[in-house]
Amino acid sequence: MLKEPSGPVTQAAVADVVVLDGPLGTELAARGIETPAPLWSAAALLDARGCDAVRAIHRDHARAGATVHTANTFRTRRRQAGAGWAELAARAVSLAREAVRDVDSRHRVAGSIAPLEDCYRPDLSPASARQEHRELAQALASAGVDVLLCETFPHVGEALVALEEAVATGVEAWVSFTAGPEADLLSPEDIGVAAREAAARGARAVLVNCTPATRTLAYVERLAACGVPFGAYANAGAASEGLGWPGGQGSSAAARYADLARRWLEAGATIVGGCCGTGPAHIAALRALVDGEHIAALRALVDGEHGAGPARGHGAGLARGPSGSPR
Repeated sequence: MLKEPSGPVTQAAVADVVVLDGPLGTELAARGIETPAPLWSAAALLDARGCDAVRAIHRDHARAGATVHTANTFRTRRRQAGAGWAELAARAVSLAREAVRDVDSRHRVAGSIAPLEDCYRPDLSPASARQEHRELAQALASAGVDVLLCETFPHVGEALVALEEAVATGVEAWVSFTAGPEADLLSPEDIGVAAREAAARGARAVLVNCTPATRTLAYVERLAACGVPFGAYANAGAASEGLGWPGGQGSSAAARYADLARRWLEAGATIVGGCCGTGPAHIAALRALVDGEHIAALRALVDGEHGAGPARGHGAGLARGPSGSPR
């Protein structure tokens, strides 16, 4: 049985908290699907076995409790996939939509827009990135995604360009920055400034991702001033931390990850999920955390209506997540 994360969320409320899915690449590798460069996880889109695995991973995350699912488009662009890039992008969106429709048709599909080069090498960010980001954003919008998620950007300038092109499609646009595996590519202050810039340019949500879960809180706290919903989907950090990766996908690792995510909720986050090294067990732990706090907040509200005041440390307060996200 999943261990319950300990400790109260002091600002929990009855508002929705959005639970994102977990990574595709980690799960594809765990299921024996090769993910070679330059396509990485998108290589799974090239044959029936890989497509079946992608569909199954989306379905597993949906059953675990995620309600926003990121299609396998992190590397489906002309630069990495060549002439067939648009077909791969559309296939990725279709697989995600098919998988989650089987679980709950209200779930939303996000199209991933990633850095043009290495997401841990901001020095490689091209000086002129706008046209390529525009091309993918328009293709994903045409494929019918509900959200455009510009994610894992260590270079703030490129992230803002990608965001602008996503916003221009008219589809709800989110942006997520990364400080990298050592949390040294961007400081919490850098991400705080970037988040405010992103909100001013039309981001409907701002996040931090693929930064070690044990070091994510400082970044989440800086997002609180951005003026739009915010959150985090962290990676599992070093294997020695026992939060995930192969051999660390059990309920105890997932519960430890959820304990860290509880702190993000305390800081005001309304969007949580998992990145590299996590899996469906982590998403299930996040769903248990969110649903548990939702029930506790309802009880506190009822107690307050009967004159008992807020109970168990629960007050009135997480802001709503981005519109249209079902529980």
